[in-house]
Amino acid sequence: MKFTDGFWLMRDGVEASYATEVRDVRADADRFTAFASIKRVERRGDTLNSPLLTVDCFSPADGVIGVRVTHLAGRKRRGPEFDLPGADAGAGAVRRDGSLVELTSGALSVRLDEAAPWTLSFRDADGREITSAGRKGTAFFTTGDGTHHMAGQLTLGVGEQVYGLGERFTPFVKNGQVVDMWQADGGTSSEQAYKNVPFSLHVSPAGAHGVFVSHPGRVSYEVGSESVGQMQFSVEDQTLEYYVIAGPTPKDVLRRYTALTGRPALPPAWSFGLWLTTSFTTQYDEATVTSFVDGMAERDIPLSVFHFDCFWMREYQWSDFAWDPDVFPDPEGMLARLKERGLKISVWINPYIAQKSALFEEGTAEGYFVTRADGDIWQWDLWQAGMALVDFTNPQARAWFQAKLKVLLDQGVDCFKTDFGERIPTDVVWHDGSDPERMHNYYTHLYNRTVFELLEKERGSGEAVLFARSGTAGGQQFPVHWGGDCWSSFGAMAESLRGGLSLSLSGFGFWSHDIGGFEGTPDPAVFKRWLAFGLLSSHSRLHGSSSYRVPWEFGDEAVDVARKFTLLKHRLMPYLYGTAAEARATGVPLMRPMLLEFPADPTARALDRQYMLGPDLLVAPVFSAEGDVEYYLPAGTWTHLLTGERVQGPAWRSERHGFDSLPLYVREGAVLPLGADDQRPDGDWLDGLTLLVAPGAEDVTVTVPDHDGGVAATYRVTRDAETGAVTAAGDGPAPEVTVL
Repeated sequence: MKFTDGFWLMRDGVEASYATEVRDVRADADRFTAFASIKRVERRGDTLNSPLLTVDCFSPADGVIGVRVTHLAGRKRRGPEFDLPGADAGAGAVRRDGSLVELTSGALSVRLDEAAPWTLSFRDADGREITSAGRKGTAFFTTGDGTHHMAGQLTLGVGEQVYGLGERFTPFVKNGQVVDMWQADGGTSSEQAYKNVPFSLHVSPAGAHGVFVSHPGRVSYEVGSESVGQMQFSVEDQTLEYYVIAGPTPKDVLRRYTALTGRPALPPAWSFGLWLTTSFTTQYDEATVTSFVDGMAERDIPLSVFHFDCFWMREYQWSDFAWDPDVFPDPEGMLARLKERGLKISVWINPYIAQKSALFEEGTAEGYFVTRADGDIWQWDLWQAGMALVDFTNPQARAWFQAKLKVLLDQGVDCFKTDFGERIPTDVVWHDGSDPERMHNYYTHLYNRTVFELLEKERGSGEAVLFARSGTAGGQQFPVHWGGDCWSSFGAMAESLRGGLSLSLSGFGFWSHDIGGFEGTPDPAVFKRWLAFGLLSSHSRLHGSSSYRVPWEFGDEAVDVARKFTLLKHRLMPYLYGTAAEARATGVPLMRPMLLEFPADPTARALDRQYMLGPDLLVAPVFSAEGDVEYYLPAGTWTHLLTGERVQGPAWRSERHGFDSLPLYVREGAVLPLGADDQRPDGDWLDGLTLLVAPGAEDVTVTVPDHDGGVAATYRVTRDAETGAVTAAGDGPAPEVTVL
């Protein structure tokens, strides 16, 4: 939100109060509290009729410093608050030196000089300032309509670029943008977002740091927009709390941020295979489903998961969690028949209960729905006629919802597509008294956690996986998330990738998208290009709105492309699952913007049409029918995985690729473990293992994961200095060693 009118003036009706002078500091061993006046105090009378800001500085975790700025402290905190499972009170240490007070936590410190104008100076381990809240950096504003906003401003250094803030489809680098944290079902072609995460990653020539605004409601960002040298964030509240997170590398920032807000669970290996759905409004029954499964098998395209979208339930009755008996008269038998073919089953759900559903009366009687202030159940007709909203702040409502889903698990369902969760009203009353504005964004967290916890309980740890659309900070703990409703065009394909890369820099380790696009029917060229991109993503799903996404609908060549890249992904699984285990352990995502692996390369920082798939594979999707693609290779020797071509970086490349190809390069010094079984993602990766050795790999230790994300075997790959022969020795079966 903008408060100023240029540099000199305020907007009409806005009054600004900036922390100006330190009046007192109270320091403990591990935190300090400063009291800041909003004007210079030259005589006693200046302390009258004037606000005083309370600024608490503390450390919830190593390398993380929190700042809590409060104007009026008497406002009741109604919640919700973000879960911070990694918080450890008292992680910092305070020292005083004359007028200087400093809080240090690991590689980060914040300094305040009582004798100087108000400035919170954040510094790295070498004492260099990485950002600061200076002359206008700690403030509150009142507007003409009587609202009260707390605001923070942190300086942007020269060359500093800002990323993240959730899954945003606007330009990848957020400098110059106005961004509001407010969940919305706006598709992928607008400034709205399904996954709003008030965390930003800052990268500059001097290093990296992060900023997490711990406010689950609306946070309004001005990223070098209102004040071009500042990142401003504001909330309509009496308190603002934010955390500065140390680097020095972008990976270090993500490790610390996800340690604080929660690391992603490890999805089961089977979930990395190809998912096929009925699509949304298409006509289907068991015969249709069987024809799809048969068609994939007849064309030698391995399928891992079959998904039933909305109309597995009866019209006007979503969600009642009951199969439409006119279409699926024998759901248990059908699911058993599909599972006999080695398939896992996913079904679509959402957190709304339509009035026609039998569950509406049940939920009403038990008080499981969100109500209005007068006690009436909140309802509307948008999406489902007369639908109500399950109140996940009510423990009994959560248990009720889980009990309905357990019936499906007992029938043979393996996972759920947890759709929606964004259109949450604010004119309501929550069971636990939560603030409706704060709950609007946070609702999705309760929704997905409720479903994920059931899956972990019923299927066991390591077997739980969602296909979720909405999310916020901490939602990365419940993978997988997909990019929402996109058009079936090259432009939408590119915007989907931008959204996924932004989400990956917001702490989310796993991400997917609708191959071919959701709305409309893709041109065969779009579909084929999207196949390669989708099957070189974390998770891979064929899904559409009003038309099917089975490959043969788009020609024989589409079938060939689908087969080729599905088989390739299966062979890559030892490498991919090892990287997935790394995401669980460190928070570093599977799909990585180039800047994560090459933060010192200024060219890499703006790239949003290519990515690293794990640490050692570079992927540049093709966004044109003709196959023209422009991409960048950082320094080093890169080897094309499909052709063996070697290219020396740094280099920009412009090429033309057929539908069965795209730029897919192995990094210098890498050793990729490849499985022999190309028919399934969860095969025996040690049986027929190949170690693919790239140039520059002289003495490399490589691990092959097991299906729990542990280590099945470890190999040391060495190259003889005289003969150049490469050998591998380890504690697993002898692998085949192939030199690229």
